[in-house]
Amino acid sequence: MQLFETIDTMRDKSRAWRRKNKRFGFVPTMGALHEGHLSLVRAAKAQCDVVAASIFVNPTQFGPNEDFSKYPRTFERDCELLENEGVSMLFAPTVEEMYPPRAVTYVTVEGMSEKLCGNSRPGHFRGVTTVVSKLFNIVEPDVAFFGQKDAAQVAIIRRMVRDLNIPVEIVACPIVRETDGLAMSSRNAYLDPQQRKAALVLSRSLKEAQVLYQQGVRDAQPLIDHSKEMFAQQPSARLDYFEIIHPATLEPVEKIISPSLVAVAAYLGTTRLIDNIVLG
Repeated sequence: MQLFETIDTMRDKSRAWRRKNKRFGFVPTMGALHEGHLSLVRAAKAQCDVVAASIFVNPTQFGPNEDFSKYPRTFERDCELLENEGVSMLFAPTVEEMYPPRAVTYVTVEGMSEKLCGNSRPGHFRGVTTVVSKLFNIVEPDVAFFGQKDAAQVAIIRRMVRDLNIPVEIVACPIVRETDGLAMSSRNAYLDPQQRKAALVLSRSLKEAQVLYQQGVRDAQPLIDHSKEMFAQQPSARLDYFEIIHPATLEPVEKIISPSLVAVAAYLGTTRLIDNIVLG
């Protein structure tokens, strides 16, 4: 696996591969890799001739009181994992490389970036779409792979790609879970044993919503109310949101008559976790 730390070297290498008419896959990450990330790499390997990944903890998607400075960084271990999975190239720039001095240009998907996590974390999705658009311009992949756990992010990136005519296909891969159902996340490492146990209320609330749907409930509000009651009974978990929305527009759904995204976010102490399922 070749490591590139500058934009020019990464761009030169990716273009060299593209000149060989190779289908080029890309897996952008912030590092602290787990099985969820590796599942994206495997999907990319299955669908593409050559795969690149990136590790970049992007400061513009963190709020002033969020965990940018303490976000887990395990670079050497991450490199070993990616090499073992057959990744050909790793782009690992510095913040200074990605954001030139006095940079003032951002990419915002209006009307979507303020929803779900964007409502709880103002500016978060603006930071995501800005850095992803930069990465796409640098790496120039044919296909980019993201996790379904970040379903709102996937929807927003898809809209950005469509609106800006960026020639990249977006593939969303299934959520990878721990054996007890908790969605894998780099932030799970922050949880103490009590918080780790309490965090299961996220996946349980989604399973309960699925059961009610399978029993014939189609109105969204009863599913939302039931899940809020579950969180009220778990004082160690503070609910941020539990919403049922259209998976492409992120608009609220009153009746589940077509595929609908059920999304939840909650705080365990200061750690914020997200999860989702699709019904219908």
